[in-house]
Amino acid sequence: MLDIVLYEPEIPPNTGNLIRLAANTGCRLHLVRPLGFSLNDRALKRSGLDYADLAHVTVHRDWQSCSEHFAGRTLYALSTRARRRYTDARFARDDVLVFGPETRGLPEEVLEGFPGLGPLRCPWG
Repeated sequence: MLDIVLYEPEIPPNTGNLIRLAANTGCRLHLVRPLGFSLNDRALKRSGLDYADLAHVTVHRDWQSCSEHFAGRTLYALSTRARRRYTDARFARDDVLVFGPETRGLPEEVLEGFPGLGPLRCPWG
C-alpha cells in the first residue's frame, strides 16, 4: 500500500486533510518531526483528527529514522520546483511519496538522497 510522508509539516489543516485521506483510502501517513504544530492542535482536530482512529499515522523523530523505516522501498520526492513531472514516474503499489514543508519544500540535503528520477513536480493551485 502507498505511504505518504510529510517532512516537517507546518499547517495543521493540511495535515488533518491528509489524515482524512489516509483514513478513506487506506494509505499510510508518516509525519517527520519537528512538526509546526501540536498533534492536539484545534485546527488539526477540526480538519481530520477525528479520523485518526481510522488512519494509520506514524510520527518519526527525524528524517534519518523515517528513511531507515523505508529501506529497500522506492521513495519519490515531490516539489513545485522540480523539472520532471509526477506523470513521468511509474508508481508501484508500495512506493513512498515524500512532501516537504508547505512554505519551503524539502531541503537540498534531503533531495540529494533521492536516486533515479530525482524530485518530481507536483503543481499546486
